[in-house]
Amino acid sequence: MTTPPSTDTVTRAHPLSRLWRYAAGHRRRLVWAAVCTTINKFADVGPELLIGAAVDVIVQGADSFVAGLFGVEGRFEQLLIIAALNVVVWVIESAFEYLAELSWRNLAQTIEHEARLDAYRHIQDLELAWFEDNSSGGLLAVLNDDVNQLERFLDSGAATIIATFWNIVLVGAVFALTSWELTLMAFLPIPIIVAGSIWYQKRLEPFYARIRERVSDLSTTLVNNLGGITTIKAFTAEARENARVAEVSERYRLANRDAIKHSAAFIPLIRMAILAGFTSTLLIGGRMALDGRIDVGIYSVLVYMTQRLLWPLTDLGYTLDLYRRGMASTRRILDLLDVRPAMVPGTSVLEAPQGEVVLNDVRFGYGDGSDVLRGIDLRIPAGATHGVVGATGAGKSTLVRLLLRFYDPRSGMVLIDGQDVRKLSYPSLRQAIAYVSQDVFLFSGTVRENIAYGRPDATDDQVEEAARLAEVHDFVMAMPAGYQTVVGERGQKLSGGQRQRISIARAILRDPAILVLDEATSAVDNETEAAIQRSLAKVAEGRTAVVIAHRLSTVRRADKIWVLESGQVAESGTHEELVEAGGLYAALWRVQTGDAVPSTLP
Repeated sequence: MTTPPSTDTVTRAHPLSRLWRYAAGHRRRLVWAAVCTTINKFADVGPELLIGAAVDVIVQGADSFVAGLFGVEGRFEQLLIIAALNVVVWVIESAFEYLAELSWRNLAQTIEHEARLDAYRHIQDLELAWFEDNSSGGLLAVLNDDVNQLERFLDSGAATIIATFWNIVLVGAVFALTSWELTLMAFLPIPIIVAGSIWYQKRLEPFYARIRERVSDLSTTLVNNLGGITTIKAFTAEARENARVAEVSERYRLANRDAIKHSAAFIPLIRMAILAGFTSTLLIGGRMALDGRIDVGIYSVLVYMTQRLLWPLTDLGYTLDLYRRGMASTRRILDLLDVRPAMVPGTSVLEAPQGEVVLNDVRFGYGDGSDVLRGIDLRIPAGATHGVVGATGAGKSTLVRLLLRFYDPRSGMVLIDGQDVRKLSYPSLRQAIAYVSQDVFLFSGTVRENIAYGRPDATDDQVEEAARLAEVHDFVMAMPAGYQTVVGERGQKLSGGQRQRISIARAILRDPAILVLDEATSAVDNETEAAIQRSLAKVAEGRTAVVIAHRLSTVRRADKIWVLESGQVAESGTHEELVEAGGLYAALWRVQTGDAVPSTLP
């Protein structure tokens, strides 16, 4: 039994070998495409040979190679045979050129499609902490630009490399069967060209790496600015942001300019090497034909073959350019796919979840930072409504993130119905919970699509019932298109309160065992807050509700309230008990009801 290579070993491997492993399911198609290119190139050499045969017929007549091969003495009859062979060769060449292009292009599109989907699926499996260290613009550059660069290489670069190889082999065979002196003269520039191309392209590699960095920077800037367009307009920062985008785009332009400046100088150098090889064949081969050492027909073939051999090498720089760009992008794509999630989902399943939530001595901190939660112990019985309150930074939202297993605690356990959430599969865990976040995210689509997001198979009646419970139905029906109203990107056509209530309807429709509201009333007016409280009273029946709140009025009627301070449970009890106790909660209550000022807080 062999030991599989480590991730580090795979990452250090050449991108081409990694791509070969990645595209294992398409190897037959890749081989077929290569075979089509090979047959096309074999047929492509045929016309030059037939031209030489035609010249031989004109010069030699009945003593020509065609006459000896087919037993036909008449020159015109021999030319008819050559013409017929030419038609066959051209048909074969054209057919396999079509098949090769069809195969390579479809293969390139397929791998591009699969690479993009695989990368996106893989990104969705990574934990939230990973996203905090990676910009969305950089990820967008991989999913879009890098995948496209790989497609360009597979679309044309790979076929060109194969065709160039066979071109050298076939033309070399013709020269080798004719004259070793001419073979030497024709092929002498090739090692120089190839070695020079490889050396030159290695010098270009840092320039292409810089281009990839600039693409990532540009994508990040554009994503951030488009997402923050409201803030930009509110602070009249359009000119400043134009300058910022112009600066980043200029760096990208300059990076490309440097690469172009160096790569553009490559082709003229190759032309000089080609000129030397062609001139040598023309003069030395001509002398040999004049001396009778080779036939005129062979000389004609060799002159054409020299062009056939060397001229495609003018595209070598462009092909290597595609190759370098494609390999740089391949490395970035596969490096992303090689990232292993720090959190591994469990395999257990919650059978008929009841909704009991327990945190047992939980400690947690973000990254290498200090603990945000410090030994939290709390229990929320199934079917109960509990509130969690505290000052900003007390750890309220962090508690919810641990419950959903967006993060894992440093120590202690988070339990649902007695099962450690780390042992549960993600679908089993998260399907038991409906989450309404403080920062509501609506997708660009209709009101109905957003409400039904967590339950796409819901009927119209079920969607409407959830909307009524969340007190959404009336304002939706007042819209021109009702539930088919398009809310715009991130729901920008709706008010904050409307977005919040739609997100609550979305949670209700999921029909979860546990309903989590994370600061759901922090950005709404009093009327909307009252509507949310009424909705909560209705939908909390028969399920566990965890309400994270800054406004204490939101949790006033909760069965129990947990008060957090500096990552610890400072006190707990009902609203009345906590007010009577005169502790932190009572002080917060006095401030929010106007009986005290914030400076009186303990």
